[in-house]
Amino acid sequence: MKFAQKHPIRDVCILVTDIEASIRFYTEKLGFVLKHRAPGFADFTGAGITLALWERDHIARHADVRVTPGSASAVLIAILIDSPATLDAVYEELSGDGVAFVRPPDNYPWNARCIYFHGPDGETWELYAWLEGGAPGKLTEAAA
Repeated sequence: MKFAQKHPIRDVCILVTDIEASIRFYTEKLGFVLKHRAPGFADFTGAGITLALWERDHIARHADVRVTPGSASAVLIAILIDSPATLDAVYEELSGDGVAFVRPPDNYPWNARCIYFHGPDGETWELYAWLEGGAPGKLTEAAA
């Protein structure tokens, strides 16, 4: 079974320039509920998949993922992989199918093992697996 038939898209992430302004827009104007807040990153619950925001400078600094102004690279599609070991196996599988990654799998400060690649129009894909302890920055119902 090929990759896309095994791993559902979990998140759509918009790579933003001003995360605070974006958080205000998505919570105050559209009614998303803030779920996680970490340096350079936020995500929300809504009806459907997770919507996430990531500051462009933050992802560029940590993962070498860059946004080309006016292109689809400002959109990041994320797929949660069930474990770091499975992520490494997916990396090998997709590399064998000719997918060019930004860099090999690595552990990042947001407590995830990740790999990144770009689609033909510059859209960014992130495959990630939480490390022990899971996602950082989870907000309580009252704080959200």
